[in-house]
Amino acid sequence: MTEQHFQGLTSQEVKKLQEKFGKNELVAEKKESFLHKVLHVITEPMFLLLIVAATIYFILGEPRDGAIMLIFVVGIIGIETIQEWKTDKTLKALKDLSAPQIKVLRDDCEKIINSCDLVPGDIMFISEGVKVPADGVVMKASTLAIDESSLTGEAEAVWKVSKENCDSNDADYWRKDYCYAGTLVTQGTGIILVDKIGSATEYGKIGQDVISAPDNPTPLQKQTSKLVKLCAIIAAVLFIIVGIVTYFNIPDHAFTDRLIESILSGVTLAMAMIPEEFPVILTVFLSMGAWRLAKKHSLVRKLPSVETLGAVSVLCVDKTGTITMNKMSVREVWSLKNDTNTLTKIMGMGCKPDAYDPMEKSMITFCEEGGITRDILFGGELVKEYAFTDELKMMGHVWQNHSDITVAAKGSPERILTICSLTDNDRKIAEKKILEMSKEGLRVIAVGQMKISEESNIPDKLTECSLELCGLIGLADPPRESVKEDIKTCTKAGVRVVMITGDNGVTASSIARQINMPNSDKIITGDELNKMSDEELRERVKEVNVFSRVVPEHKMRIVKAFKENGEIVAMTGDGVNDAPALKHADIGIAMGKRGSEVSREAADLILLDDNFSTIVETIRDGRRIYDNIRKAIGYVFTIHIPIAFASLLAPILGINPSSLLLLPLHVVLLELVIDPTCSIVLERQPAEDDIMERAPRNANEKILTTKTLTKSIIQGVVMFGASFGTYYAFLNNNSTNAPLARAMGLTIILLANVLLVNVNSSDSDYAIKSFAKLKKDKVMWTVNFGTLAGLAVILYTPLNSFLKLAPLSLSQLILAAVISAVSVLWYELVKVTKNIRKQSKYSYLSQ
Repeated sequence: MTEQHFQGLTSQEVKKLQEKFGKNELVAEKKESFLHKVLHVITEPMFLLLIVAATIYFILGEPRDGAIMLIFVVGIIGIETIQEWKTDKTLKALKDLSAPQIKVLRDDCEKIINSCDLVPGDIMFISEGVKVPADGVVMKASTLAIDESSLTGEAEAVWKVSKENCDSNDADYWRKDYCYAGTLVTQGTGIILVDKIGSATEYGKIGQDVISAPDNPTPLQKQTSKLVKLCAIIAAVLFIIVGIVTYFNIPDHAFTDRLIESILSGVTLAMAMIPEEFPVILTVFLSMGAWRLAKKHSLVRKLPSVETLGAVSVLCVDKTGTITMNKMSVREVWSLKNDTNTLTKIMGMGCKPDAYDPMEKSMITFCEEGGITRDILFGGELVKEYAFTDELKMMGHVWQNHSDITVAAKGSPERILTICSLTDNDRKIAEKKILEMSKEGLRVIAVGQMKISEESNIPDKLTECSLELCGLIGLADPPRESVKEDIKTCTKAGVRVVMITGDNGVTASSIARQINMPNSDKIITGDELNKMSDEELRERVKEVNVFSRVVPEHKMRIVKAFKENGEIVAMTGDGVNDAPALKHADIGIAMGKRGSEVSREAADLILLDDNFSTIVETIRDGRRIYDNIRKAIGYVFTIHIPIAFASLLAPILGINPSSLLLLPLHVVLLELVIDPTCSIVLERQPAEDDIMERAPRNANEKILTTKTLTKSIIQGVVMFGASFGTYYAFLNNNSTNAPLARAMGLTIILLANVLLVNVNSSDSDYAIKSFAKLKKDKVMWTVNFGTLAGLAVILYTPLNSFLKLAPLSLSQLILAAVISAVSVLWYELVKVTKNIRKQSKYSYLSQ
């Protein structure tokens, strides 16, 4: 497509022009300052409470405790801010990956760049499905039609011509030798010289007052936000109750001391009750999940789709390029008149000279291999072109070689045969051959020609031609090797795979059989679909997995029918007309290699390698991410229960405020452990072995189910009983040695925390197996050793007196380790029982 006389910019020229004109963006990206991020973290309820507690310590005349408190607060704020920064960095990287791209000529070679990096003077290449990223002059056009309705309001596409072929007397404001940003290429290809970018474009002038729309919270974010608010309200009520009870528990204290001690007790409980980690969990898990998916060739454009992936129950996919390898080759040639040479030549003449369709490329290659060169095929003058449309399903070119005028047409046999002059016998022979080739899994293309005496006799439409059938071409696009195993995996996972193709039913069914797709013999064709009502279609889709001769408009109806049956639908697409169906599906998946820019914009997910295995892997990862979010939220509840209950029970038992198991200082200390555990360690947990053997989750199911909450409460209560019981026993044994009792209780909580992550990594796998899966993970070792090293520092360094703790003897440390192990590992026995029942069920079903 590139011609020698087009001179692209050099890298140095681009740099200078970017400095002068800036980015090709309508609205400049707003950058949030580091200080703003810190302030955002500090204004969270939890941190406001921490600062209040630190201030009370200073008022109490204990600046040392207040200072330690503030150091810990700064530490937690640091962790939160770094996590926010890393998340923003990840999201920015994802945004850069999914940014609209355009092919340009720079440094004398073709390059693909982000559209925002275009500068005036760039030579850009546009083709069908591309959204024009900048205003520019048309230097070359090949059947180039552009939909400019977004600017002009006119629905009809505008045919573009090159600058040199444009009528200079045309005074219309909207030029035919000019392309405008924001418009859509519906047909053909073009080479454009960029003239204006960003707000200087016609689109930019209209949109100067438009500002970026705010990000709306996802359903998951709304759920967790409600949960945090509910906990905050409960915390406020308990804060008042605990404060009052504590006040009456210490009548011997002076009024000011009584008031401050009461407030401190209430603050400790309130801090323990607010699960401020929830928003962090969501943001970190979804953004990191999206980043991990990008590494596996699945680019997430909308973060909520990561969560929806785990609920997909129907997967609608194209045959060509997704299930098959998209490596078309001519496998069989059949000529009605036994003239293979003419058939091959007419087939080639029916292709575009600058073909980018894989099927046309393979046809031209076949011609060249047979000695029919491009000069022979395209050496004449192209007089007229009959464009391919989804309705026609055929196309043609009219070539003039000296005095000979030939119409070369090709397309689906069903359509080509309708405009061919055939005897009844020839028609039967052709139809029989079409069926034979289709049963072999070949994509069948019919080829016809028409000789015309003079130019004035050329028909306006292809349907007005009377063709002579040359013959049939059989093309093969074999299934990918991994697809058979992927279909098996999807079937086990309760995900129904549906093939939607423009190919004929026999070929589609043949491919479906080769990959062991269930119900491969049941097919609905596009023509049948047209005759069905929506109610009939809803019933038929319950058992049909193959849709053939489908045009993009049909895809919308198929998706709608599945959704009305209560399914969660993922849908693949690559064309401009696929965009509505992709938007309508629960998860729209655009093809990254062959997909149009418009389909990418409409999609939630971009498949960078157009591979079916990647979709299956993405569903697996979507389930893993959702599983881990649920585990992390359950973990937060579990670990907060011992902290909250200890603060709630102490005043009831009449424990002196200065002897409490956890002072605000210790709650902050625990937060330093909880934050990395829930947002780093649990995010890295690999998928459970049976994750693709479960049915898809109910999309309406809440993130915190009754089952998860019950499990968390029981685990939390057992941990509370172990830590508080030990602390209380040591305190009763020696009421003057509160630091030792506190050290025992805190050690049990911290050690139990390390074990809890491995135990809760899976509902079926044992902790030892979960640990083994991550034995080479440096982050896991860092967090676990960090926790143990931190425990050693607070117990056995001078810091212990600052934290009102006492060092433990070896026997006390062993006792604490045993108690913490028992308080968590009891759940392994529950897993044993579950697995025995599961095994018994499988044995019973297999008999």
